[in-house]
Amino acid sequence: MIIGVPTETAENEARVALVPSLAEELVDDGFDVCVASGAGERAGWPDGKYSDAGCDVVNERSDVFDRADVVFQVRGLRTTPGDEIDPYREDQLVIGLLGPYNLDNELAVLADRNVTAFALELIPRISRAQSMDALSSMASIGGYKAVLMAAEALPKLFPMQMTAAGTVRPADVFVVGAGVAGLQAIATAERLGANVRAYDIRPEVKEEVESLGAEFVELDLETDDASDKEGHAREQDEEFYRKQQEMMNRMIADSDVVITTAAVPGRPSPELVTNEMIEGMDTGSVIVDLAAEGGGNCEPTEADEPVTYDGITIYGPTNLPGTVTRTTSRLYANNVANFFRNLLNDDETLTIDTSDEIVDATMLVHDGAIRNPHEDETDDGSDADEEADADEVGDDDE
Repeated sequence: MIIGVPTETAENEARVALVPSLAEELVDDGFDVCVASGAGERAGWPDGKYSDAGCDVVNERSDVFDRADVVFQVRGLRTTPGDEIDPYREDQLVIGLLGPYNLDNELAVLADRNVTAFALELIPRISRAQSMDALSSMASIGGYKAVLMAAEALPKLFPMQMTAAGTVRPADVFVVGAGVAGLQAIATAERLGANVRAYDIRPEVKEEVESLGAEFVELDLETDDASDKEGHAREQDEEFYRKQQEMMNRMIADSDVVITTAAVPGRPSPELVTNEMIEGMDTGSVIVDLAAEGGGNCEPTEADEPVTYDGITIYGPTNLPGTVTRTTSRLYANNVANFFRNLLNDDETLTIDTSDEIVDATMLVHDGAIRNPHEDETDDGSDADEEADADEVGDDDE
C-alpha cells in the first residue's frame, strides 16, 4: 500500500500532513510513502528528511495522486472557490480536513471516481477518537496564539509589575467560550500574568475554568439544560439572552483584551459582541475573534483583516494553527496516522468497517455513493470551533 503526501495548495497553508518521524514508522511497518517535493519545506522538514526516513520524494505534485492508494492531506477537496478538485483517482482513499459543510458538487465528483473520503472535522466526541481529533489539537494552538497576538498588539503589559516608578496593574482579559481554544487561551493569559475572566453558556465548565486560575462569570439564571448530551450548547429563551447581553456589556467594557471562540460548524458564527459593546472599551484595547471564518462573533470582524473600530483593534485570524507549522504539523500528522491505523486490521490490511462509529461519522463518500452529505447543521447547538474548535460557547477552526 502506498501512502501519498501532496504539497498543500490552500492559500497561506504551510502545514504538512505527515512528518518524517511518523513517515519512518509507516515505512518500518511495511507501507510505501510517497511525498511531493517541498511538501514539508515550510513546516521545517526539507525533502532530505523524508528521503532519510525511507520515503520516495517525487518532483511533481500530480505524481502523488497518480501513485498513492491513500492520500494524507491537511486541507483537501476544493481549497479555493473556482479551483479544480485535486486529481483523486479511482479507488483512492483520502483523509484530511475536507470542509464537509455545504459542498457543491465535490462529493458527486468523488462518488463518480469511486473515491473514499474521510473528513476529520466530523470525528465523534468519544474517548476512543481523542487521538484522532484534529479540530481539538488545532484549536488548542489557536487559543494559545490568540493570546500572544493580543499581547503583542496591546499597548500595555499583561502581568502586574511593581517598580520604583509605580505599580503596573495586570491587563484584564475576557475569554468567551471555555472549549478547547478557550481553555488554552485562559491558561496562556494566566501564565502571562493577566487577570482573566471567562464565560460559557454551559455551567459545567466552571470547574475547568477555575482550575486554570480564572474567574468564571455566571448569569443569575437557571441553565441546567444549557448543554445537549454531547456537551454542545443549546438555544435559550429571550430572558436568558437579555441577561447575557447585559453581562457581556459589563465584562467587555472592563476588559483590555477579549478573545471570542464561538463558532458553529457549517453555520454562521453567532454575533455576541456588538459595536455598542466595543464602544465601551478603552482606546487601544484588543479583540481576537477566533470565529472569523464563519463571519465572526464581533460585529466589525473581517476574516484575516485587522479592523479598527472606535479605537479598538479587532483581529479575525482564520488559520492561527498554520502560523506554528512545526508543532501543528506534528500534532496533525499524529491525528491522521491514528485515524489511518484505526482503518487497519491486525494484519495491517485496510478495511472499511462502517459499523465503527468513527468510520461511519467521518465518511463522506464510499463505494460510489455519498454517505454523509452534511449539507447543513440543523441541531440547535452553538458550539465553538474553529479551523477550528468544536466545543466552545458555545465553541472549532483551520
